[in-house]
Amino acid sequence: MKHACKIMCASFALLAATGVQAQSDAAYPLRPIRILVGFQPSGGSDIMARAAGQKLAERWNAPVVTDNRPGAGGTIAMDIAHKAAPDGYTLLVISGSAVTNAALVTRVPYDLRSAFAPITQLTSQPYVLLAHPAVPAKTVRELIAYAKANADKLNYASSGTGSSAHLGMELFKSMTQTKMEHIPYKGSGPALIDLLGGQVQLLLASAISSAPHLNSGKLRALGVTSGKRSPNLPHLPTIAESGVAGYDVTGWYGIVAPAGTPPAILRKLNAELGRAMHTPEVTEKLAADGTEALTGRPEAFKSTINREIDKWTQLVKTTGLKL
Repeated sequence: MKHACKIMCASFALLAATGVQAQSDAAYPLRPIRILVGFQPSGGSDIMARAAGQKLAERWNAPVVTDNRPGAGGTIAMDIAHKAAPDGYTLLVISGSAVTNAALVTRVPYDLRSAFAPITQLTSQPYVLLAHPAVPAKTVRELIAYAKANADKLNYASSGTGSSAHLGMELFKSMTQTKMEHIPYKGSGPALIDLLGGQVQLLLASAISSAPHLNSGKLRALGVTSGKRSPNLPHLPTIAESGVAGYDVTGWYGIVAPAGTPPAILRKLNAELGRAMHTPEVTEKLAADGTEALTGRPEAFKSTINREIDKWTQLVKTTGLKL
């Protein structure tokens, strides 16, 4: 009898706890939400965090705070998020560059594939292959021919070792069998300044940072890195259609939570962020920056993260690239 009583009491306790958890998930959020950003204010990750946070705050009438924790290519913020309570009150904006940095350069002490619960991808944006006007190539095909005829005379800048701008150019070199020297910078801003000054010759950069210099003729755009033409830059051919079949490097931002966050909360965040990112106000702002809103199911975002890790890990392995 005592044994049966213990079992019944334990069962009631479990049911009660489950009920409380369900009510808590349904009422979420009950207190301020923190969105971690692994970079300084005003960068792409920060802009995305604040845009998403503002929409969530408006929708739920609850505070949403952006918490910038820059350093180590975004992995300081990743570590904080990884160790946070999985209750939906700590979120993290991540980017393609941050994921590759964590997987290949900084090498975080946890498995990126399982450390976070993906919520949704937020955006998709190509990079633009920029050349200084002194480079005698006006198309990707001309650049490849020039590089092969002038081995070791070209260099390219990047926003840092292991960044998408770095690995994207290494993929280009590998697929075209060309040689160029890598000049890493501490961010895309300094890299762009030296490209304008002619200290470096090539750079993969975002559309928003490129546009003013393309319009003024100070830089030349050779193509976009995505697999298909960007709807925001329809006049620019892709690198793939310009002689490098299969080339595809697409930047993205997304938002995740610590692994173990209740599925009900993840679904609620996914739905609200999907609505927020596709409002006319947000889509128009993103389009002006050369970026496309691209939300979807958590499973699809998880596949994107895994595919990116596999892709760049394989590039490093096959090329012997030292990071």
